[in-house]
Amino acid sequence: MALEICVKAAAGAPDLLGDCPFCQRILLTLEEKKVPYQMHLIDTSNKPQWFLDVNPEGKVPVIKFDGKWVPDSDAIAQTLEVKYPEPSLVTPAEYASVGSKIFGSFITFLKSKDASDGSEQALITELSALDEHIKAHGPYVNGEKISAVDLGLAPKLYHLEVALGHFKSWSVPENLTHVKSYMKLLFSRESFVKTQPADKKYLIAGWAPKVNP
Repeated sequence: MALEICVKAAAGAPDLLGDCPFCQRILLTLEEKKVPYQMHLIDTSNKPQWFLDVNPEGKVPVIKFDGKWVPDSDAIAQTLEVKYPEPSLVTPAEYASVGSKIFGSFITFLKSKDASDGSEQALITELSALDEHIKAHGPYVNGEKISAVDLGLAPKLYHLEVALGHFKSWSVPENLTHVKSYMKLLFSRESFVKTQPADKKYLIAGWAPKVNP
């Protein structure tokens, strides 16, 4: 029985998969666990009434477990791990927060209009910490096996690469070789290729209003 999941559709292309990193995290989890699913693409600028009826907050992703719609990507990922324990994607507690500040630092830098406000350096500091971790423990955060923390980081790192490349002509510094190889490894996985935004232009369109409000 396929699980029903609602995810963001591409801006301006409601029949294509959109650019929500939290939705992609759950799709990656389903793919890695080989759980069959049926995807409902939700146009977040024009949400269908049935979707709001089952999910009044209107946020994606939401997934249907045992007849009940469950929101929040953290809660969904945890429930999937309990219901479908094989293959295990559990990240050891001591590694669970690796890279957790990268996305926030990326958004601050992306929105920044002041080159001297320290936001670029703050992002580099977070990426450097990830680089050190991968160097010591890689190729994934928990060694040889991909785990939940990687599936959370992969879409966020993809957004970072595409959005900063487009809006700031910025890329991950060359000296962070382990981060660069980690990103390449994540983005080349079959699960990632299958669940990434339909086109980079939709990801860029998604960030444009936040960069130039």
